[in-house]
Amino acid sequence: MPSDPVPSGEVSSGAVPSDRARSDLDRSGRSKADAARKPAGGGAEATAVAVEDLRDLLADTELPLETPGAESARESVRRTLAQIEDYVLPRVKSLDAPLLAVVGGSTGAGKSTLVNALVGRPVTRAGAVRPTTRQPMLIHHPLDGNAFEGTRVLPHLARVRGQLASTSPQSARSTLDAPAASEHVDEPTHSLVLLADEGINRGVALLDAPDIDSISEENRKLANQLLAAADLWLFTTTANRYADAVPWELLVEAGRRDITVAVVLDRVPQGVAQEIEPDLERMLTEHGLGQAPIFVIPEAPLNAAGMLPAGLVDGLHSWLADLAADSMARAEVARRTVGGALRQVAERGQEISEDVATQETVTTQLRTDVVEAHERALQEIIASTKDGSLLRDEVLSRWQDFVGTGEFFRSVEARIGRLRDRLSSAVKGKPAPEVQVEQALESGLQAVIVEELAKAGENSQRRWRSERAGRALLGDDDLGKLPRDVPDRCAAVIRAWQGDVMELIQREGAGKRTQARVLSIGLNVVTVALMITVFSMSAGLTGAEIGIAGASGVVGTKLLEAVFGEDGVRRLAEKARKDLEVRLRELVQSLEQPWLERLDVVDDPKSGAIRDAAQRVQSTGEQL
Repeated sequence: MPSDPVPSGEVSSGAVPSDRARSDLDRSGRSKADAARKPAGGGAEATAVAVEDLRDLLADTELPLETPGAESARESVRRTLAQIEDYVLPRVKSLDAPLLAVVGGSTGAGKSTLVNALVGRPVTRAGAVRPTTRQPMLIHHPLDGNAFEGTRVLPHLARVRGQLASTSPQSARSTLDAPAASEHVDEPTHSLVLLADEGINRGVALLDAPDIDSISEENRKLANQLLAAADLWLFTTTANRYADAVPWELLVEAGRRDITVAVVLDRVPQGVAQEIEPDLERMLTEHGLGQAPIFVIPEAPLNAAGMLPAGLVDGLHSWLADLAADSMARAEVARRTVGGALRQVAERGQEISEDVATQETVTTQLRTDVVEAHERALQEIIASTKDGSLLRDEVLSRWQDFVGTGEFFRSVEARIGRLRDRLSSAVKGKPAPEVQVEQALESGLQAVIVEELAKAGENSQRRWRSERAGRALLGDDDLGKLPRDVPDRCAAVIRAWQGDVMELIQREGAGKRTQARVLSIGLNVVTVALMITVFSMSAGLTGAEIGIAGASGVVGTKLLEAVFGEDGVRRLAEKARKDLEVRLRELVQSLEQPWLERLDVVDDPKSGAIRDAAQRVQSTGEQL
């Protein structure tokens, strides 16, 4: 950015010769030339669009996960949005608008007294009770009213109109004994008092801000917000407090942002200035503010109206008057300050995009933890339907009771027609044999599903509890514990699949000949036989079980082949298995949902969009 057009360098005391300030402004010919080469409308439109795009993205950025640094990132979003709304967009869109000079500083530094002295009459309240500036006051020339009465700057602060001063500077100064204009205004701190006064030069308005180290947190936040909305800082400190940490935190930020700063060293005892000024000048230079002019106000008693003796602020008053009178110098101050603000907004945008990316990464990991745990459970369940393990114990026993072994196999080969009578000899009052097999299959598969889903829940919870963000999302909830209705839901899924198998057989057996064979055996029997065939692979069995399960599977398969043919059985078994896997996946995914729903608080990924928008702000701002 071009160099500061306002006076800088040498320490001044009391009445700084106005010709020095004027010569400093004239010395900024290079800056004036830069301003002339960059008309007000140059790159302002493109910059405004880029800033608005970034603002819209940040306005939708919540950073809901408790990732490391999330709290400070949320505060950065808040501050960046406030800076964009309060200063950056208004200034980019109106580079030739009057400058806003914020008078800021520590508690008791004499800010209100300084403002009163610059205006020429008491307009703000000064006193021993802290904080005295309970609401900010913006004093402007009457002809500059349109620039501040609307929401161009500080749009979130309600406007309160203060008492209009006399049109005569002499008569205005004759009202020194009148009460301060702000004393009769009883508005909350979220309002901005506007006061038009001809004691202020046209082109530069003064804003009396709350203390930056106020005992009121609300006042401290407001002071920072106002300083971020300033084109120019009149930073007020005292001989006793000029090296305090809090003011220097803000001054260092001003240096980073390239803000035009004038330092007012107030209440300096006689003979102390020569000792303090060089040290203050050194500190300013070390923090990138070596061009900031210093104005010294000697310690002096206030008169009955609470005003400083005449002449003590003439140097600062002349400096502001010269700046107000030079439109090119004002434009350069505005460009320099808004350029620094644009760089800061772009840098914060980049940092926020990284914070958003962290949230996206953590969200992806938490989602992956849940999905992987449940996918593993699903694969274990599916594997149990393929390796023959479901044909152990009761299922195997019921199937053996139902079909016999060799005798049943011989009867199938000899005459399928006899099978119906053979299989209908159930004991009266008990479920039919095929129903007992079906129930045993349901019970066995249900037990496997419940066990694997319980593991998935435990694994998901363990992984989430190991992450700060996951712990915050879970809170005190035991999401890893299966809901009570899971066993019933599992049983319902299995029964629904059994119904699917029966419907499949009915569709495949729609032909007259096939239908007759199915009816001769019994639909339920054929259905159970197909389920046994689906589960009859014996990879997971050992010893005698292999032979028993294998023979059982052969019996079921041979029975089905006699009805549907070899290719038909293969097709039916494959279709039945796929249908089962679809239902099992739906069940498992329904158990994932309570976990994944907690991640719905994270918006769609937009870290890349924020990063790109911040880069556009940077690039367009450099052309401003």
